[in-house]
Amino acid sequence: MIFVLTGAGISRESGIDTFRDKGGLWEQVRVEDVATPEGFARDPARVYEFYDKRRRELQSGAIRPNPAHAALARLARSREVFLVTQNVDDLHERGGSPAVMHMHGELLSALCSKCGARSRWTGDLGAKDACPACGAAGGLRPDVVWFGETPYFMEEIARAAERCDLFVSIGTSGAVYPAAGLVKIARANGAGTLEINLEPSQNAAFFDGGLYGPASAKVPEWADRVLRESGASGDQ
Repeated sequence: MIFVLTGAGISRESGIDTFRDKGGLWEQVRVEDVATPEGFARDPARVYEFYDKRRRELQSGAIRPNPAHAALARLARSREVFLVTQNVDDLHERGGSPAVMHMHGELLSALCSKCGARSRWTGDLGAKDACPACGAAGGLRPDVVWFGETPYFMEEIARAAERCDLFVSIGTSGAVYPAAGLVKIARANGAGTLEINLEPSQNAAFFDGGLYGPASAKVPEWADRVLRESGASGDQ
């Protein structure tokens, strides 16, 4: 099984700002203001506005899957791929990947603090909106994992990292835990490890090798090689 972990770098060429690069989101706004429970409690209107803007941009038509997203979907049609993303966009799904685990939540979803339900949400979100699941108003927030919160699906993700044959990290900084620690789990259980990134990440030393350059070029190059070596075309 191939475990694929993707980060902001895979969506950058689709027009979505990264967080930590020069000019990225965390240079435009303070993390503490828009990506923490405390920031939401302090100024919910600002947090709603921040995510509403990103939600509208994602659905504007200007942001589309790039060849890296398509290549992973092609690979998944012929090989067992466990795809985990730190991204909150839906580009993997739109690119054709059949199963995606969003460990940091999803932009097109709302989380109810009253009943815990996660509901698809494509419009603007506000304090007066009612939860589609329980009907209560005043409890909805962006379904995004903020700093200080536990990512989704961690037990399932850790088990997959333990049993994979190959662990591939794509477009990640290697700075955000627990995602950055998954490669160590895979290595400890005998998996091969590869990173595909613009440049070596902060945890590059834990990978057996790297392919460095734009994701839209390097991911298809790698996926096609895997398919050739397995005798599959990826077009099934």
